[in-house]
Amino acid sequence: MKRVIETKEVSGQSPNYLLARFRDLIDWAVNSSRANSLWPMPFGTACCAIEFMATAASRFDFARFGMERQAFSPRQADVLICAGRLPFKLAPVIRRIYDQMPQPKWVISMGACASTGGIFDNYAMVQGIDTVVPVDVYVPGCPPRPEGLLYGVLLLHKKIKGESLFDGVARREEQPLDERGLRLPPEQIDEISEPFGNSIHQFRSA
Repeated sequence: MKRVIETKEVSGQSPNYLLARFRDLIDWAVNSSRANSLWPMPFGTACCAIEFMATAASRFDFARFGMERQAFSPRQADVLICAGRLPFKLAPVIRRIYDQMPQPKWVISMGACASTGGIFDNYAMVQGIDTVVPVDVYVPGCPPRPEGLLYGVLLLHKKIKGESLFDGVARREEQPLDERGLRLPPEQIDEISEPFGNSIHQFRSA
């Protein structure tokens, strides 16, 4: 969607004012505020959580992106970062946490285990958290480096700034299951997971 601002030339003069639709200005103001003031809630179950801690520490410092306030209550968080494997016993827990988060909310799947279940198709592990909650950004790696998580955060910023309050499109968690990104064909996965490419496999048994 083409965003906010266009310049106009008047009577041969250089452009000296900006035109925009009021709704675009509202989208720009609201989405910029949301993207730069995210409150993440870490859900760490494995080694990816250690890399998340490194990302939050002073060397990488994701407070630069407005995320210095980590929320450990789902009712005060708007980004759920799942870092690590998800056992089937924890699947209802992460779903309940997600349901308790206020709107709008987003999910980052951090690492190969969260995105695909890990190296092995283990009977005890969920093969991708996107079968339990809708995922907005996939960060590959085992575990991903802090730079990878920061890049995933920037991708989430880009996605948030591209949303509109007025387009009438239901958010992913409000859409039917088949439209949410669960069990997508590989060619569509490439589109929604760019620029990381096909970072998840959706060939799962029903």
